Amino acid sequence: MTSRRPNVVVFFTDQQRWDTVGVHGNPLELTPNFDRLAGTGTFVANSFTCQPVCGPARSVFQTGRYPTMTGCYRNDIPLPKGERTLAHHFAAAGYDTAYIGKWHLGSAEPVTQEERGGYSYWLASNILEFTSGPFDTVVHDNDGKAVKLPGYRVDALTDAAIRYVASKEDEPFFLFLSFLEPHHQNQTDNYPAPLGYEERIRKKLAIPGDLAALGGTTAEHFPGYLGMVARLDEAFGRLIEALYSLGRLDDTIILFTSDHGCHFKTRNNEYKRSCHEASIRVPTLFHGPGFERLGTYDGLVSLVDLAPTLLAAASLKVPDSMQGISLLDALRGERPPRDEIFIQISEHHVGRALRTRRWKYEIEAPGKDGWRDSGSDFYAEARLYDLEEDPNELRNLIASPDHAQTRAWLRGRIVALMEEAGEAGPEILPVEHENWHGDVLSEG
Repeated sequence: MTSRRPNVVVFFTDQQRWDTVGVHGNPLELTPNFDRLAGTGTFVANSFTCQPVCGPARSVFQTGRYPTMTGCYRNDIPLPKGERTLAHHFAAAGYDTAYIGKWHLGSAEPVTQEERGGYSYWLASNILEFTSGPFDTVVHDNDGKAVKLPGYRVDALTDAAIRYVASKEDEPFFLFLSFLEPHHQNQTDNYPAPLGYEERIRKKLAIPGDLAALGGTTAEHFPGYLGMVARLDEAFGRLIEALYSLGRLDDTIILFTSDHGCHFKTRNNEYKRSCHEASIRVPTLFHGPGFERLGTYDGLVSLVDLAPTLLAAASLKVPDSMQGISLLDALRGERPPRDEIFIQISEHHVGRALRTRRWKYEIEAPGKDGWRDSGSDFYAEARLYDLEEDPNELRNLIASPDHAQTRAWLRGRIVALMEEAGEAGPEILPVEHENWHGDVLSEG
């Protein structure tokens, strides 16, 4: 039965690099379902998180607001009860709303009803990696009761999502399906793929340029990580086929994206929380009403833009409180595409970054604690990469005298973007040139 409004499904992975999918050039044919829907829908070729860590990124997606505005600038800060989420907006328009998987915006396990962001159907854990193992999926239902789901964790959550979709007949639904994979399993610090997948992938492994140059834990962890990606794509295909079999695919908007990427301990002592492409660039596509066969969208898109895009695609009003801009406006030619992305970095350090078509520029706050401090009124220049000449970000140009004019321009732009995001314009200390040697930096 066709809904008065389109259904909306978000397929949300955790810590997935953009270059794991075939349409971004991965040669291993791990993602045929993503690649096919990217071709029949809208492929967002330049998609970035604006906060490369789990909880803050999720707060952005749910609210369309930067983490420094909601207060969720690091993990373990619950979403304030006054924040309006996608669930609130869709429910007000008559949608049934469902959340399945990892939440990471609550203060307790199980997540109390008051901290579920307005979702009416609930089958989730606050921190799924702590309640579950790869073959031991435990989530909590609407009553806070623990529910054990059989199978590999990706499949267990996908099965639950298919059951939910199959139960909806008359009212439109908004489903947010949030996986842990391909995030590492925290307790064991590894990437547990489905049985046999790591071994198969290891035989034909292709290593991206940044990981090949810098190493980190790539040799140990990358094959299992890619095995998780492959299973996610299979699950994505199963969900698409379920929608098709129910006659709901043509009236369902589908968004596939991730919260951040993974650099395998090459840029700092863990897997993300840096300004580099490996941390911030993610695979993204839209499919369904309003996005049919639009091909590749080449403009830069931020995580903060996704919530207003979904609302606009469902013909719902985008609230003024949202700080992102709907992608539909650019697809319709009503505004020019973005050509810069603003990034807030926390936990590992207090930083702010600007990503343009060509340049990556980061400032860091000396003396500030990335866990305790959400921002600063004083920063120092830390990193500059020329992405055209150095796409793997191996050469930090921040102290290059030949790039002083570029840095001055980027300095002005990042201050303007900080102010647009609701931060106070800081003082930024320009870097000195005396120590410039043009070095290739292993932790740059």
